[in-house]
Amino acid sequence: MNQARAIAFYLPQYHPVPVNDKFWGTGFTEWTNVTRAKPLFLGHYQPDLPGDLSFYDLRVPEVRSQQAELARNAGISGFCYWHYWFGNGVRVLERIFDEVLRTGNPDFPFMLGWANDSWTGKWYGLDDQVLLQQNYLGEADEIRHFNELLPAFRDSRYMKVEGKPIFLVFKPNQLPDPKSFTSRWNQLAVEAGFPGIHFISHLGSWWDFKAAGFNGYIPESPGDAFGYADQTATIGKRKRVAHEMQRRINRLLHREAIKSPRSAYYRDYVSAYPTSPMEEGEYPIILPNWDNTPRSGERGWVLLEPDAYLFSTLLQKAIDSLSNKPPDHRLLFLKSWNEWAEGNYLEPSVRHGHSYLEALSKHLRPPL
Repeated sequence: MNQARAIAFYLPQYHPVPVNDKFWGTGFTEWTNVTRAKPLFLGHYQPDLPGDLSFYDLRVPEVRSQQAELARNAGISGFCYWHYWFGNGVRVLERIFDEVLRTGNPDFPFMLGWANDSWTGKWYGLDDQVLLQQNYLGEADEIRHFNELLPAFRDSRYMKVEGKPIFLVFKPNQLPDPKSFTSRWNQLAVEAGFPGIHFISHLGSWWDFKAAGFNGYIPESPGDAFGYADQTATIGKRKRVAHEMQRRINRLLHREAIKSPRSAYYRDYVSAYPTSPMEEGEYPIILPNWDNTPRSGERGWVLLEPDAYLFSTLLQKAIDSLSNKPPDHRLLFLKSWNEWAEGNYLEPSVRHGHSYLEALSKHLRPPL
């Protein structure tokens, strides 16, 4: 029996698309920011670069097969592909998942997470720039959206809970009427031959997910991780001293001070992570690492000194927290498989090699 069904979030933004070309320059992908990254304070590890798979292009099917094989061998149960629907049929970055669905390859389980948020320049210091506006256009558009995804729900690889396709909504509180949305989709699912949809909210317990028709939620992330780290902050003094040294060096060399991103130590996050069983409807989400300064510079957040040994401890805590749930409900979300511009990945890297995948295999794969 599996201790947990580990699902890794999967970002498809590793090929050019017109909207990114228009705003960020021709050929823009996640790798653009990754390769430009520089250390912003003493001891800051940047650039953080990929290992075995190198700077891949997800339009290449062999890359997607390699990713699935690495994930399968590590004991990951499936990918949660981020899905973008802005209303009235407007989608972006859809090519990768559409090809996975159409070709049947890779033969690896999946689910979808609706990233229902406008694309802006927020993380790049351009708060007033809207690339794509998220629109909610009413009943007809909700039906169209469901029908667009119905072939995916019917695919044998689609992950389910009690026969219901799992569907995650990133910001359900932005839906004009969340209860109406979930009710409508549940009815459409029943008409399509399913017992319903298993809705998961990407918001913390402060949001009344049940009243909105959701079956469960995952805590906010990375906010919760930094909150846990702040509870302990065992070596905060060391961090402050290091940052102050960097500021002084920078003043001497450039006669100007730099602002450091918000930071906390990964070990403090792991140490403070709760050990109690999950509440009803709660699913754990854990970070292997985090550093989104490649996207947002000094506005970013950094988890310092992450490593696979600490991640292994965190992983076991998360698995243990699911022991009170029925096997089908033991969902564990990993954030993320390949968010390289957030420094948030499980794929092989120059810095960590295969150590994160080996840690996953230790806890998730059944003994031989």
